[in-house]
Amino acid sequence: MTDAGSNPGAAVAPKRVRQSIVEIVSDSGEGAQKAGQSLGALSAKMGNGVWTVEIIPAEIKPPARSREGASGIRVRMGDRPVTNMGDEADMVVAFNEQVLYGRLGQGAYRPGTVLILENRWATDPDEKVRELYAKALIDFRAAGLEILELPLDEECKKHTINPRVGKNMFVLGMLCAIYTRDLDRAREEIAHIFEKKGEKVISLNHKLLEAGHAYALTAVPYRFEVPIWDAHGAKIVVNGNQAVALGMMAAGIDLVAMYPITPATSVSHQLGDSFPAVGGFLHQAEDEIAAIGFAIGASYAGRTAGTITSGPGMALKTEFIGLAVMAEIPLVVVDVQRGGPSTGLPTKVEQGDLLGTLYGAMGDAPKIVIAPATIDECFHMSILARRLAEAFRGPVFMLTDANLATGVTPIPRPVPQAEWLAPPPDQSDWDEAVPAYAWDEQTGISTRAIPGQRGGEYTLTGLAHTDHSKVAYSPEPVERGLRMRSRKLAALFKTLKPPVVHGDAEGDLLVVGWGSTLGAIEEAVDRAREEGHKVSSVHLRFLSPLEPGLGDIFKRFKKVFTVELNYSDLADDPYVPAETRRLGQMAWLLRAHTLVDIDCYTLSQGVPVPPGKVYHEILRRLGVTPTAQAAK
Repeated sequence: MTDAGSNPGAAVAPKRVRQSIVEIVSDSGEGAQKAGQSLGALSAKMGNGVWTVEIIPAEIKPPARSREGASGIRVRMGDRPVTNMGDEADMVVAFNEQVLYGRLGQGAYRPGTVLILENRWATDPDEKVRELYAKALIDFRAAGLEILELPLDEECKKHTINPRVGKNMFVLGMLCAIYTRDLDRAREEIAHIFEKKGEKVISLNHKLLEAGHAYALTAVPYRFEVPIWDAHGAKIVVNGNQAVALGMMAAGIDLVAMYPITPATSVSHQLGDSFPAVGGFLHQAEDEIAAIGFAIGASYAGRTAGTITSGPGMALKTEFIGLAVMAEIPLVVVDVQRGGPSTGLPTKVEQGDLLGTLYGAMGDAPKIVIAPATIDECFHMSILARRLAEAFRGPVFMLTDANLATGVTPIPRPVPQAEWLAPPPDQSDWDEAVPAYAWDEQTGISTRAIPGQRGGEYTLTGLAHTDHSKVAYSPEPVERGLRMRSRKLAALFKTLKPPVVHGDAEGDLLVVGWGSTLGAIEEAVDRAREEGHKVSSVHLRFLSPLEPGLGDIFKRFKKVFTVELNYSDLADDPYVPAETRRLGQMAWLLRAHTLVDIDCYTLSQGVPVPPGKVYHEILRRLGVTPTAQAAK
């Protein structure tokens, strides 16, 4: 145990590092996430590249000091843009020892990771707790962690009677000292966080911040400096859900209807704060079915609306999705993917909704499906989704995931543009000679009639219908309607460009990804390329229709495999015949479309993919043994 009175942290010179990863881990309700979010936002505003990943237990409030109940956050700071959570952490602050076991099991730490550990449990009145604490110290040292035991609870009691709700800001102050963060900016961040709670709360948290900073300068013998990357560029610091909300407002979407569901709910928080100021209406429906029904009704009335959900909500919305396709009503649907099936892993990440989104509807229901790969793209693709929905007169699905939804990073401050906004509804007289579904033979697109438009009245139906929106009783109009709705995807496909290859245009191995795996894949590919390996990657944003030229790109590489956050059977599973092996969802889709023998590397453990795992999988498929340095 370190004695703070010996001043082990006095006069420690900061060590300059290009990046550092720190975690704060606690029981639920102790504010670890707020402390980490503040550290990430502060670092981003100072000019560092930042990425955060929330550590959220599956239960709302698991038992205290439980190994499976770890709650917290990971913050990766760098001297360049940071696009993913990285590999093992350099430092972790833990409010109790038990919550660390789950993180160790997930490979979050390495030999040499510094552990700053609350030591109050060493003298707890409960003998069992003391034994568990002592056993944990043995386990952690065996795992190679460098342990610094500190009386954080005791130090906080000098400033507040309830350390449980103040320790997080004390720890934020400590990390500001350890990572040479600007204390004035930290004060500003705290004032922003607690502005609605009044000056008294702000003052107390400032005091805890300053106390933690002063304490670390004497008690912690570690000091790091992460050089800034861009201190002057105009940026905002947001997570993916906030970016989606801002993008919907920038697109001129007037109404969003949703039902709270993890991990999509915080979109409604951002919209609730900001939407009314730009004339928007946020509707919290009584359930998922009502939410999409409300949105479809609003879109039918003349303005494109949106609805936001996660996997279970998508299941409930299925019948109404079919209506939007059949009736050709513009609609933006955002699916913030989480682990499944059923309730699955409500707080964990997965990319398991791709095939369900594409094919999870009765009959033939072609849909436009896009997937942002960065938080910046969460903003801009929300605008694109609205434009596509109106241009092609139907629902557009945007697949994000929990990693994008909760990750915080700086993005370029958007400059609003008039063309982002939805045009006003056309209320000029309709040519009565033109039917409600006057499908263009080349594109399948028809002009949208708006209720109230004189001469444009028609009966909206979910039944198979003619171009005059009359029930189709004979085979020809049924088949024509199917062909026209499908032709819209072909028309969109012709406007797309082939994806850009990251690396050389040909080689030994191509890695294909989609969604939030972009940063980890490209970091892993760059690491392998620096060692001379002929590896490249491609990342897809359009999933239906797929981007053009994929078959030609794939054929220029000896091997192609996808990296996905969903399930596949292991290739060497002795109980799964090769003929019945299930592949990752993107691999399955690409094989069907390109007839190229594409394999997959999937992770379905509810955590984002680290670049190190992708890197080692690249080497394995190349038949290369990692060097000693690469293996670390």
